[in-house]
Amino acid sequence: MVVHIPFLYQFPTWAQRLYKGVEWRRDPSSKVVYLTFDDGPIPECTPVLLDILGRYGVKATFFMVADNAERYPDLLTRVRAAGHRVGNHTYHHLRGCKNDTATYVADVQRANKVLQTPLFRPPHGRMTYTQKRTIIDAGYKICLWDVLTHDYNPCYTEEKMLEIVKRYVRNGSIIVFHDSLKSKDRMLKVLPLVIEWLQEEGYTFGILD
Repeated sequence: MVVHIPFLYQFPTWAQRLYKGVEWRRDPSSKVVYLTFDDGPIPECTPVLLDILGRYGVKATFFMVADNAERYPDLLTRVRAAGHRVGNHTYHHLRGCKNDTATYVADVQRANKVLQTPLFRPPHGRMTYTQKRTIIDAGYKICLWDVLTHDYNPCYTEEKMLEIVKRYVRNGSIIVFHDSLKSKDRMLKVLPLVIEWLQEEGYTFGILD
């Protein structure tokens, strides 16, 4: 059973509105959800993840660490060839609060030379106000999330993660998973369960743009 402290899994709508210029959720009138995967691509996880998505006919958005994408360009190509969308997750997975704005933005721009996308998600969902404003002014669209699955947390079983999705998903939810070594075993097990439940509930899947 999940101990439900709501802000751990979903920031309330009023709090989301305070963080202006950032997308947390899509159209609440449409029964569409958006699966997103952070931190990849890596050969230990991404190919299996793509196979799962392909088996269910689901498209998703991959917020990639460009250092990984440059190391494994075939995976970047495969993600795009399968019809998925790519987003920028910095080049070195930098934390905004631990880097000055010039360093942080330069890392984002370096990443975009590899990824070539207007979509951006800050690692850990955190950055300073000045970093946020500078990135928006540079033409990026910042996408955070509406449902956090905690797939990176070894204390969370597949059952707990599925319960989080069932409790907090809603029309337009952007759901975040992680395409990483730390998350792969839990994520790859729970993802089919999440997709099947969402389909049973009548949700369709979109990609961010």
